[in-house]
Amino acid sequence: MSAITRDEVAHLARLSRLALADDELDHLAAQLDQIISAVARVQEAAAEDIPPTSHALPLTNVYRADEVRPSLPPEQALAGAPAAEDQRFRVPRILDEEA
Repeated sequence: MSAITRDEVAHLARLSRLALADDELDHLAAQLDQIISAVARVQEAAAEDIPPTSHALPLTNVYRADEVRPSLPPEQALAGAPAAEDQRFRVPRILDEEA
C-alpha cells in the first residue's frame, strides 16, 4: 500500500478548507497512513462467509414482569417538591404552546 504523501494531505486540507502548517501536514500524513494501513489489515481478516455482527456475543433483552409494587403515596412523594399542582410536580414551562 502506498504511503499518503504530504501533497495529498495538503490537497485534502484545501478541500476541507483547513489551514494547516507544514509540520501539521507531515504529522497528519503519517497518521493517515497508519489509519489506512489498519483498515487494510481489517479488510484482509474479513471473510465473506462470516456474517456482519454488532456484538461478539448474541444479546437478548431481559425484561422483568410488569407488576404493581408498593410505592410512596403522592402526598409523601411531593412533600419535598418546591411546587406541586394536582398531585404532580410543577415545573417552569420550557416550550411555548405553538411547539
